[in-house]
Amino acid sequence: MPVETLIWLIPLPPLIAFALIMLGGNRSRALSHSLALGAVGLSWAISMWVCWKATGVINLSTNALVATINWLPVQSGWLTIGVRIDPVSVVTLFFVAWTILCIFIYSVGYHNFGSPVGAHDKPGLPPHGAEKISADGRVFRVPSVEPMYSRFFAFFTLFAFAMYLLVISDNLLTLYIGWEIMGLCSYLLIGFWYAKPSARDAAVKAFLTTRVGDVFMLLGLVALYASTGSLSYSVVFNPEVIARLNAVPTGIFGLSLAGLTGLLLFIGTVGKSSQFPLHIWLPDAMEGPTPVSAMIHAATMVSAGVYLAIRAFPLVSAGWVPGTPLTAPMVVLAFIGTFTALFAATIAVAQNDIKRVLAYSTISQLGFMVAALGVGSYVGAVFHLFTHAFFKALLFLGSGSVIHGMEHGALAENDHIDVQNMLHMGGLRKSMPLTFLSFLAGGLSLAGFPLITAGFWSKDEILTGAFTGQYWTVFILLALAALFTAFYTARQITLTFLGKPRSDAARHALESSRVMTWPLIVLAVFAVAVGWTGIPAGFPLVGGHESGWFLTFVESMSPIEGHTVESHSLVPLFVSIAVSLGGLYFGWLAYRNYKEGQVDPVENALGPVHTLLKNKYYIDELYSFLFIRPARWVADVFTSIWMDNRVIDGALHGIGALVPAIGALLRNGFDKPVINAGVDNAGIKLIDLGQSTRRIQSGRVQQYLIYTVWVMALSGIILFYLMGRG
Repeated sequence: MPVETLIWLIPLPPLIAFALIMLGGNRSRALSHSLALGAVGLSWAISMWVCWKATGVINLSTNALVATINWLPVQSGWLTIGVRIDPVSVVTLFFVAWTILCIFIYSVGYHNFGSPVGAHDKPGLPPHGAEKISADGRVFRVPSVEPMYSRFFAFFTLFAFAMYLLVISDNLLTLYIGWEIMGLCSYLLIGFWYAKPSARDAAVKAFLTTRVGDVFMLLGLVALYASTGSLSYSVVFNPEVIARLNAVPTGIFGLSLAGLTGLLLFIGTVGKSSQFPLHIWLPDAMEGPTPVSAMIHAATMVSAGVYLAIRAFPLVSAGWVPGTPLTAPMVVLAFIGTFTALFAATIAVAQNDIKRVLAYSTISQLGFMVAALGVGSYVGAVFHLFTHAFFKALLFLGSGSVIHGMEHGALAENDHIDVQNMLHMGGLRKSMPLTFLSFLAGGLSLAGFPLITAGFWSKDEILTGAFTGQYWTVFILLALAALFTAFYTARQITLTFLGKPRSDAARHALESSRVMTWPLIVLAVFAVAVGWTGIPAGFPLVGGHESGWFLTFVESMSPIEGHTVESHSLVPLFVSIAVSLGGLYFGWLAYRNYKEGQVDPVENALGPVHTLLKNKYYIDELYSFLFIRPARWVADVFTSIWMDNRVIDGALHGIGALVPAIGALLRNGFDKPVINAGVDNAGIKLIDLGQSTRRIQSGRVQQYLIYTVWVMALSGIILFYLMGRG
């Protein structure tokens, strides 16, 4: 079978599994997860085969694997859709397939498959556990299976289908379809435990916030189609088409049509990839199950946003040549990305929820990718997207394993604490060794531990791009963000795994099952090793050497004419090493002796600033004041009291009063004098006629007729007699 045909099949198994689970497979938990795992396993196998074949194609950027079909008739012919595999989609497809497969396998253990259903478990609420009696008569509780187990895997497979569809699409239309399906799935899965008000609110918040970006993205798609007559990558990103669009002024902030459409598409990225100022939904998305968090942060939603920005980069960078001033859209990307990277990293320093730290970490790392695009480091953005997917999936699944272990301890000891609060953990390296080692690998990669981790090489590529381009502000601020990243990573690892347990739950925590730890081990290998594909040839010699395989492979897709991969100079390399090791050391130093009930060392050091960071710069409160409260006022006062009660209800009540008045007028002015009088007179005439007719039919008239007949007969006899005599 041709490779182009196989590409079409990649997203189909999850879609079929979703349909089968919804149409009857949900009656059996085992059947539901079997269908889901079988589907993503098949998609993984096809994806790996396609990636293997694609990497063997000479100059894949110009000889991409493409297959199209006619889909919808339009005025000028047909609207075509298809599939496309080029260097960027190969890279994305590879990490999407691996992370999705690992997350699905992990989910079986996370939801306690095979455990009893607890007496207090209700749909829409997290499972709490079932009571059991041990051999010695002691009553204890064990974690119970998720009540909506099949529902979870149905939504999860649809989520996977949407991301696969987005990655293999050769046009922005089917990309947008996958984009919106993911928006729906994120709403359903963030609010999966819908009986919790916080989960419901988080789902609505995520849905509405991302919709803001999606509206602008849709406007960009409309503008592109109106100006080019197509949404196919081969058309809208063709250098000649880009040059033509760049020559068309729009009159909006001095932007060309290329720049304006590029920014409109990028606003979609701001929403989906949770960049400032639309970053507020992602931390609250932690209300969903942990595998959902891993999917959103590594395999689907936020990765899709950066993927779109990478695809749209030819529009954003239209007319730019390295060494010249950045285009206005590139300046916007550089500013938003750099600000978001530093902004979110500072917030993560003051968070105590193990998943919320990782959430702000994701926002920060995505800022690195956007900033890289802003300064023209196209390859750096793709490389960091690639490595980030593995170590962030690992960290979220690792945090879920930690929470699972803490829940075991809390259930065993009836310790009613927040099992996600790192201040209640500690010492878990002994009771959860596999989770600790894998989490350590992911954390070191996130912190950019020098030379051996993937995160170091991809982050160094971004810093190198900013340095060689002489964008000093971006370089310094991103380096500072990397320092904070290493610090809060060391803080997280130290509080969670090192030292002594600071609660009964931590003292009695148990290692997670193999179905949860094996995916962690696989992802840990990737979190360390995938970065080696980008090590420059001849390293540690720097300057003038050939780039690593990954960078060369992706660089062939760069839309910038004459662009080459940045040379790894010594300055950004040493800066990367210094901020990583320095941040890790100071984070460990500050928390290595932290004890139960002690004040957070960072809080002692920062004082009021810590309060500001802990409350996320009060951005949510600001948005509530500027947008939510006015919207509620409009809904409650303007819409409900004035518009609804006075305008709409007043109009309806007025109509209700007017109709009887018109009825009375018609009754008194027309019905009674005209209709009723006419009908009454006609009735009287008819009555008279009826009475006359009745008299004709009466016996008296009949007697008159008999008398008349007798008189006529007698007259005839007399006449006949007289005629006879004459």
